[in-house]
Amino acid sequence: MSTQLRPIDARAYESHVLHATERSWTETNCYVDLWIEVLHALGAEPLAACAFTLSAGFEADQWTFIKVPPEDLRSLFGIEIGELAVWRPIPDHIDEHLGAGQLLTVEVDSWFLPDTQGTSYRSEHVKTTIVPQMIDRDGRRLGYFHNAGYFELEGEDYAGLFAPVALPPYVELVKLDRFDPRPSDLAARSAVLAAEHLARRPSSNPVAEMAARLQADLPWLVEQGLDAFHQYAFVTVRQCGACAELAASYVEWLEASADLAPSKAAQSLHALADGAKSLQFGLARVARGRQYDIAPALAEMERSWDDAMAELGRHHGG
Repeated sequence: MSTQLRPIDARAYESHVLHATERSWTETNCYVDLWIEVLHALGAEPLAACAFTLSAGFEADQWTFIKVPPEDLRSLFGIEIGELAVWRPIPDHIDEHLGAGQLLTVEVDSWFLPDTQGTSYRSEHVKTTIVPQMIDRDGRRLGYFHNAGYFELEGEDYAGLFAPVALPPYVELVKLDRFDPRPSDLAARSAVLAAEHLARRPSSNPVAEMAARLQADLPWLVEQGLDAFHQYAFVTVRQCGACAELAASYVEWLEASADLAPSKAAQSLHALADGAKSLQFGLARVARGRQYDIAPALAEMERSWDDAMAELGRHHGG
């Protein structure tokens, strides 16, 4: 017998529009993507929780690995998140808390996640985060949110995912007893968060900082091969581009939901996202030993960030 929070059919599940295939960046990172789908499945609007994209920047050797802050989820929807002490087998904890109307975020090895077929499934051990929503311990089945959708696994994948390990994974408890998916003042709450994140935005242009690092790393990148390129691109231009596109969608939602006149910020953020996509292709050429001048694309991206932040500062505070 299974324990589940909602009756969700993985085969019929429709992802949120933020994961539509026509977007430049269909995924951001495992933590942001799963929260988009968790909120979507619970009847809330994930876009309201994307103000955190406005305070991201460059962190020495990588773009900010963006995450939905727990305090933002509390402010918007009444969701409480805290660390769970893992003292029993993970399936026991999942079963217990689903039965209590709560969710868990669980770090797992994507080697056992069939939704990663073609990337890491049964080919590479990669740490990632899922949110289980259904568990059948007797039948060894699990329904879970991961990346851009909702999926199920069973049998050997279930056994491997929950095999005993030397160190327990990091697990968060998601309490939903005060959860309100559609507060009447949601746009106003989100606008407050937008101003707070804008006040914490980088004091200098982070794209310029990333540009300097990319230029310095080009000789190294040529020597490393494509495996290193994919990791390098993920933490630099991909996170930058995905963050920018998510920020653009957030600004569009906020201005429409709060009946504000559209600013030019979203347009500049879309340009930044598209520039990062083109730059990723250019870096791939460099990694293959071909010639490609990354400076023009980076200069355009720098201007797009400056234009977006100037508009956001004028229209949304911070």
